[in-house]
Amino acid sequence: MTSVPSLAATVNQRVADALSAALPEAGAADPLLRRSDRADFQANGLLALAKKLKGNPRELAAQVVAGIPTGGSGAVIKEIEVSGPGFLNITVADEAIIKTLAERAADDRLGVPYADGTGTTVIDYAQPNVAKEMHVGHLRSAVIGAAMTEILEFTGEKVVRRHHIGDWGTQFGMLIQYLIEHPHELDHKSGEVSGEEAMSNLNRLYKASRAVFDADPEFKERARRRVVDLQAGDEETLALWRRFVDESKIYFYSVFNKLDMDIRDPDVVGESGYNDMLEETCRILEETGVAVRSDGALCVFFDDVKGPDGNPVPLIVKKSNGGYGYAATDLSAIRDRVQNLGASTLLYVVDARQSLHFKMVFETARRAGWLDGKVAAVQLAFGTVLGKDGKPFKTREGETVRLVDLLDEAVERATAVVREKSEKVGLSEAEIVENGYQVGIGAVKYADLSTSASRDYKFDLDQMVSLHGDTSVYLQYAYARIQSILRKAGEEQRPAAHPELALAPAERALGLHLDQFAEVLSEVAESYEPHKLAAYLYQLASLYTAFYDQCPVLKAEGGAAQVANRLFLCDLAARTLHQGMALLGIRTPERL
Repeated sequence: MTSVPSLAATVNQRVADALSAALPEAGAADPLLRRSDRADFQANGLLALAKKLKGNPRELAAQVVAGIPTGGSGAVIKEIEVSGPGFLNITVADEAIIKTLAERAADDRLGVPYADGTGTTVIDYAQPNVAKEMHVGHLRSAVIGAAMTEILEFTGEKVVRRHHIGDWGTQFGMLIQYLIEHPHELDHKSGEVSGEEAMSNLNRLYKASRAVFDADPEFKERARRRVVDLQAGDEETLALWRRFVDESKIYFYSVFNKLDMDIRDPDVVGESGYNDMLEETCRILEETGVAVRSDGALCVFFDDVKGPDGNPVPLIVKKSNGGYGYAATDLSAIRDRVQNLGASTLLYVVDARQSLHFKMVFETARRAGWLDGKVAAVQLAFGTVLGKDGKPFKTREGETVRLVDLLDEAVERATAVVREKSEKVGLSEAEIVENGYQVGIGAVKYADLSTSASRDYKFDLDQMVSLHGDTSVYLQYAYARIQSILRKAGEEQRPAAHPELALAPAERALGLHLDQFAEVLSEVAESYEPHKLAAYLYQLASLYTAFYDQCPVLKAEGGAAQVANRLFLCDLAARTLHQGMALLGIRTPERL
């Protein structure tokens, strides 16, 4: 389907054309159109233009208004008036609203065009560590990254997922050596292994190996030698290392499945995936002079990165003992993603506390020529998850909160809310359980995504599963309410657009907001700000609630045509909510 221009775009073009006709010497001037409380839109660009041309802004505004057709059948603009020092207050025609929405409704994509100049984005998100439990700190990378992946793909970008798991390092020497000396510690009691059982095995083995490592100097030495064997590619050591990775994946995938996220095995490329590139990366950096030797280590220095003592703080690519730093792996990953995956954009969904590290890594890659003008590298930095007290989220014992416990509690709370309301709807027990899961996981995701990623946010389950306020449950109930109306309408009363009808204020407000969906998605995809989509959907649900309260649908006072037109608005609002929530990774139950 051909792209459907929004009403804002159409009105902006009409004003721009009138502006060019009234003042040809001004060239292509921007009317600076925006939504307004005084009318549907307000154009503010005439003030700056009049100042530039040393003219009277109200006189210029009057000239522009005279050149814009208003009113009458088929007109986009109903009326336009000059306000204040030279603003244009513009009201669009009811007919234009419904006609534009009807074009959007005829398209499966709701009139959302594919973006121009799309490329390949490699997105690095959801990065747990092997042999370690996922905690609340892993939540934001997974949720934000999954949403941005869906949004970018919907706008036409080719997206390559990369889950850079922590699967390499000195701790594996301790784990592998302990498993060699206690060979049955990872054995399973049954054929089908749950994520909880896998993590329980890993936890038990980690604690036991750490206790021996701390108490037995001879074991500590054997563990350190095992690290050397691992890095040298010893087959027995690698085979045992793979057991830890595979056991961890059983656990990871169970948590991601609970989060209703699709993590595919080929997309999991951990630190170990770049081992073969590390030496070459270091050699290239040293030969090109990007990195230099300092106290035996291979380092990259920056004029603007200094420590508290005023001395330069380098990016250490290779340690003085020959070991590789995180930077070597991250730089090798950039080489791979640009040269082998053909990335035009590298998007890292990583904790804001790592911002300096990635700033230095990106600058190093630019100096080495791996990031040129054709490839952008962006860190989508996110803040910390806080408890109700505004401090980092911890258990009462001061431990980091396990992610699986947090998700289970969210589902439990949500199921109680759904059960309480279920009698009115007549939900079966199976529906209560399924809806409780969808509402609980949706609540966790939405609380994260409705906050600007760069900000910290408070994790408050009571608020998250509330039916009131800016929560996913509020949006899910709005969707379910619409589906209930459409079911009651049945086959006899079908949604149909009637542009000839006058619209009530609540209908106009809902229609104008529905028209903005494509523009909001375009902005979100460009700026990597999924909270703007969440804000749009919350406002949509709020405007629909006002419409529902003020405009009877099945008993509309204007007869069959008005019933059909209001059902049309209901249907398009439901489809937009459903699509928008799906892009955030949140399901919308048909009945709640």
